[in-house]
Amino acid sequence: MKKILQFVYSTAAYLIAFASLLFWILSVSHLIPAISIDRPASLPFWMALLKNVGLVMLFGLQHSIMARPSFKKWLKKFLPVPIERSTFVLISGLLLAFLVVQWAPMGGSIWSVEKGTVLYLLLYVLFFFGWGMLFVSTFLINHFDLFGLRQTYFELINKPYVALEFRVKSLYKVVRHPLYLGGIIGLWATPIMSGTHFVFALLLSAYFVIGTLFEERDMKNVFGEQYEQYRKQVPMFLPYTKRKVKTLFSIKKA
Repeated sequence: MKKILQFVYSTAAYLIAFASLLFWILSVSHLIPAISIDRPASLPFWMALLKNVGLVMLFGLQHSIMARPSFKKWLKKFLPVPIERSTFVLISGLLLAFLVVQWAPMGGSIWSVEKGTVLYLLLYVLFFFGWGMLFVSTFLINHFDLFGLRQTYFELINKPYVALEFRVKSLYKVVRHPLYLGGIIGLWATPIMSGTHFVFALLLSAYFVIGTLFEERDMKNVFGEQYEQYRKQVPMFLPYTKRKVKTLFSIKKA
């Protein structure tokens, strides 16, 4: 029964996180006004800005702290090991939804492309390309391991959990962080860039960049020289700004 409950918990965490991710994407798409971040402003500009910075900091700190190996080790003292990842996924999903719901509109307009024009359509193509890159990147890692389902499924079928091998393949041969790059593209590729959207994209893009620095430090600590060689050969975000990867690295996750 315990193993079944753990699997149900991880499934619920996955569904909540996935729904939150879709909610986030739709909130910046301008396709569904009812859930758009561009609602009428209700706070003075500086109060709205402070609130929004605080929301991103809350999400960023939780995500960064809980992703650190030292915190994971500490958390496993209180939670069953198979649901450690699912707990991270659940809290991240809830805070992401909270960020979108509580985001304070700020008004303003940076650019607005006329509906139906070629540029309007191209920006939406780029918008969906970016978010598509984000989703594809999760499957290149292992979507179900990343979201905590693989861990509880193995526990459910009494199969020892085996850590994934980190392979440099597909998009990861072009940039080191295609998942984050996809999110950044999705945030900025919009035909309607309001002041609200601009601040939203700016703060979350800054979080993505800062998050990669912490992540890469952890990767280097775990994989050592292997990861350092990969880092030297493959750019962080800008494709083809370094030498191409000549070998397929295979690095086991801790």
